[in-house]
Amino acid sequence: MQTILIVEDEPALARLAHDYLVRAGYRAITAPDVTSGGARLSSDRPDLVVLDLGLPDGNGLDLLRELRRSSNLPVIILTARGDEIDRIVGLELGADDYMVKPFSPNELVARVRAVLRRGAAQPETEPRIDVGGLSIDVPRMRVTRDGVLIDLTATEFELLVTLARAPGRVFTRGQLLNAVHGAMNGAYDRVIDAHIKNIRRKLESSDMREHYIQTVHGVGYRFADAG
Repeated sequence: MQTILIVEDEPALARLAHDYLVRAGYRAITAPDVTSGGARLSSDRPDLVVLDLGLPDGNGLDLLRELRRSSNLPVIILTARGDEIDRIVGLELGADDYMVKPFSPNELVARVRAVLRRGAAQPETEPRIDVGGLSIDVPRMRVTRDGVLIDLTATEFELLVTLARAPGRVFTRGQLLNAVHGAMNGAYDRVIDAHIKNIRRKLESSDMREHYIQTVHGVGYRFADAG
């Protein structure tokens, strides 16, 4: 049974999320602040974290930042409706998804399932994609550049594979959102921009003359066509 950690200081919201996730077949545990959330990360080793950003003893972004130093554990952040900058910062720190309060508990369950599904093993029919010094082992969710292992989150990996499977094809931001998130209410284009920024930072060195992932201004992105 997969374990979901809910870091949320509002007892009613924490209980609501807990109950719906339990009914969906998950083991759900809760923590009301950054300190106890960090402790439960160590003691319970959850499979995914639902992380509120406004916590009584600090910003949830600090916990996400600390987590990303050593782990690609899936994270869904919760934000207040007007805090767009926090959503962007959270995504740039490596969050897989976000939800705006107040949220639908059924949608939360759907997003948890979607993020965990992205982290599952890929089909064996496409074992490897090799291009420009980059090697993508699809079944093992493993990416190397010139033999050096690159750590990507499940969402970043799914996005990279979507682009790399079709070098030269231009994907709109909407198409990429659908590919990695599915059709989701409230998702917006800057989600993809934040994930692309993270992937580029991890894959590319400052002296590279060309990006693996190229921006098509006013449209979206494409993977560089080696041909």
